[in-house]
Amino acid sequence: MVKKNKFYVTTPIYYVNSAPHIGSAYTTIAADILARWNKLQGNDVFFLTGTDEHGQKIQQIAEEAGLKPKEFVDDIAKKFKETFKLLNISNDNFIRTTDEKHIKEVKKILQELYDKKLIYKGIYEAYYCVGCEQYKTKQELIDGKCPLHKREPQIIKEESYIFKLSSFQDKLLKLIKSDKYLISPQKRKNEVISFIEEGLKDISISRLKSKVNWGIELPFDKEHTCYVWIDAFWNYVTGLDTKKDFDKFWSPDIQLMANDILRVHATIWPALLLALNYELPKKLFVHGYFTINGEKMSKSLGNVISPLYLIDKYSVDTLRYYLMRKIVFGEDGDFSEEALKESHNNELANKWGNLVSRVAALAEKCSLEETTPLNSKILIKKTQALIENLELDKALNEIFSFIDQLNEYIQSKKPWETHDKKVLYQLVNGIKDASILLSPFMPETSEKIAKIFNFEISLKSLNESIKISKIKKVDILFKKV
Repeated sequence: MVKKNKFYVTTPIYYVNSAPHIGSAYTTIAADILARWNKLQGNDVFFLTGTDEHGQKIQQIAEEAGLKPKEFVDDIAKKFKETFKLLNISNDNFIRTTDEKHIKEVKKILQELYDKKLIYKGIYEAYYCVGCEQYKTKQELIDGKCPLHKREPQIIKEESYIFKLSSFQDKLLKLIKSDKYLISPQKRKNEVISFIEEGLKDISISRLKSKVNWGIELPFDKEHTCYVWIDAFWNYVTGLDTKKDFDKFWSPDIQLMANDILRVHATIWPALLLALNYELPKKLFVHGYFTINGEKMSKSLGNVISPLYLIDKYSVDTLRYYLMRKIVFGEDGDFSEEALKESHNNELANKWGNLVSRVAALAEKCSLEETTPLNSKILIKKTQALIENLELDKALNEIFSFIDQLNEYIQSKKPWETHDKKVLYQLVNGIKDASILLSPFMPETSEKIAKIFNFEISLKSLNESIKISKIKKVDILFKKV
């Protein structure tokens, strides 16, 4: 019996200060593609996503809305779950940092760190951006403002419990430089190394409860609540539901995130794991930021796009396809609805949907005859290598280059005139191969195509020629917009 490999993938847990937008959809779809691809390869997969629900910002927004923080976060977490369901996300668990099990585990590790004398009480003074829920160094500010939120941070000076982050500086630097804690792309790794070489300072891990009461109470001092990042990071551990899951899947094979939370994931998170003798994640992969029609996405500009609107107007698979093909994974990218519409109508409706419809209609009238299939072995190998190297846009380019070849083949062979059963067999087999390779990206469409041509979405089916069966023509896969 072949031993299965395990694959554990995480998204960041999303901060519930507002409903999900296209940025959170992007990271989650990418993680879903990697999870589905690994399932297709026969690996055992655990895919974790969820919501980060404590902190000063949530407390303030809930108060402004006249709600208790728990009521507010319950509503937003529900919206995330509903959106991810509509995006066809195949996560194994959705963790919330207000889950009782999570709170209990966070208290346990806080106590352990305190007992190890890695947490001490002191007066902490620093710049603090409520928008980021992060402390900032003076060097990080631009014209005295947070570069992300364009606001002057608060200067906080108060009694606090402090984590000895500085004592992990040399070890972290060594692990990151040697790629034992792998940060990708390379430019992000270089940024982190520069940041650590400037010197890591000990960090505050608590706020006075009189100022921030919406948080996990410190087990060794009831007057303080846990600062949000420690609480948030531990989700990657508590999100593995059972001890059996933890033993099987720890540590994460890949953790996806945007650049705004890289520094804390490259310093505080691994330092906590080292402090508590946990194995480190294998890879952090950092994707870029979005602009919308060339402008930064922000609520104040009124250009935050809801994925629900796009799913409703186009289709879930159109959105998944566009985000992964048109934005180089790991780079900044621009989102434009006009470009999405063009992709939907041209690449999906004209090229892919039309090919499937034509071949299905011809195959329904004319039975197939088995012959040597068109060679897709190179395509399969290339796609596998590109996905495993996280070049998701390039993988889609390869598959659609093959679809272009199928379209050229049908045009040159004209089976509607020749009724050539062997040519039709080759086209049906090519559609099978492309559909299976596309299934992690466009699961709904691939399932529909599999039902038309009677094949399974599986590695076995990909590596075998299609069996001849009765084929029925199909409804339009992508209605033009």
